[in-house]
Amino acid sequence: MISGHSATAQAAAAAIRVLIVDDQPLLRHSLALILGSSPDLTVVGEAASGEEAVERARELIPDVILMDIRMPGGDGINATRRITADVALDRCRVLVLSMFEMDEYVYGALRAGASGFLLKDAHPDQLQDAIRRTQAGESLFAPGILTRLVEHYVYRPNSVLSANLDVLTRREVEVLALIARGLSNEEIRATLTISMGTVKTHIGSLLAKLHARDRAQLVIAAYERGLVAPKASE
Repeated sequence: MISGHSATAQAAAAAIRVLIVDDQPLLRHSLALILGSSPDLTVVGEAASGEEAVERARELIPDVILMDIRMPGGDGINATRRITADVALDRCRVLVLSMFEMDEYVYGALRAGASGFLLKDAHPDQLQDAIRRTQAGESLFAPGILTRLVEHYVYRPNSVLSANLDVLTRREVEVLALIARGLSNEEIRATLTISMGTVKTHIGSLLAKLHARDRAQLVIAAYERGLVAPKASE
């Protein structure tokens, strides 16, 4: 029988480790309180600049980094690029949390290797869920951002339709299209009426064939190749 102390220690060890990066102390404190209210999330550290974020990430090896963009002492996009390029941090995921929904921030963050983009006005439950999904390898975008990504990538001039998609099976293309719509693994499973194991197998194959680091890069790959996801009613 596991004692109360042992059970608490096991729960703490299994919790998702989060590093909060923001130049505003009050916001860092508020975010820590929000995350601390959930037993499966634990804040392991804070940073006030991009440069400090890189140092703290290398020191703490968190599972997920909540990354602000506009900060003195090194911006979040450059910090994200350095973190995702560090092989010692290959299991670490970056979730950008910003006040601004400006296109250049979104695209810059995703190209730098961020796994998602959320606005600071998100509900606490949305933030907690976003961290869980990010740690699980899913991408998370604020409402409306996926639509704008489609407009930027799919409908831009000289877009090459379905470039390099010939390496994928028909089912993999279907899964990629659903990922591009922002569906979770469970939603993909229900939509295609397949097992969760099959969903994960297809996603693993997509990551390998498209040389993508994570789910967010699969979204970019889908848009850059002109793959328009079908509507839910189709």
